[in-house]
Amino acid sequence: MARLLLWDIDGTLVNAGNVAAEVFDQAFEEVTGIRPAERVRMSGKTDPQIATEYLEMYGLVDQSELLERIMELLARNLANQQALIAEHGEVLPGVAELLVHLSCEDSVTQSLLTGNILPNAYVKLAAFGIDHYFDYEIGAYGSDDIDRTKLVPIALERSRRLRDRHYAPDDVWIIGDSENDLRCARAGGVRCLLVATGRSSVVELRGFGGEVVVESLRDVDAILEVLAR
Repeated sequence: MARLLLWDIDGTLVNAGNVAAEVFDQAFEEVTGIRPAERVRMSGKTDPQIATEYLEMYGLVDQSELLERIMELLARNLANQQALIAEHGEVLPGVAELLVHLSCEDSVTQSLLTGNILPNAYVKLAAFGIDHYFDYEIGAYGSDDIDRTKLVPIALERSRRLRDRHYAPDDVWIIGDSENDLRCARAGGVRCLLVATGRSSVVELRGFGGEVVVESLRDVDAILEVLAR
């Protein structure tokens, strides 16, 4: 059975430390002249959504132009901090081994469904040397739509158009760490595995109604069994 695995990045595959949040603050300040005094909750959101919430926080109008400039600076500045991400971040437990096992299965395609804009997704994964496991072209990113719940159809359309692969809903898994990952999966009619390595605990994730919730990806055999269902 062919399967498409759409991975979230932050809190699921890696912990990039505080670097990304600092780069966000820097980009916002460069564009607006305002250093954010507090941070919005970033988990599970798209980069454009986060930037928009900051703009709204400070009552800034004409958001489209400001948003575009913030995203450009965000991509440039994060790329310049790739070594710092590697120094202060980590690949989360079980991820490296799991990616190796899945990459050996011809029936499995691994891509990304993340709130990161595409350049930032690549930088974060390349920082830890796990970027080569994913088919980036068929993924869906914050740069595709500010609304994360609209990303599953984008990934499925790209898979059909670029790879001639057609997946039934039960053949597609979103793997993430937040309530927004679950919402995204439900909006797209696909399955979801939630892992409590982000900001939400197992209890919280189960409270959201997640169908499969695990403490971590450390038990590789158990995770492989889930994804083969």
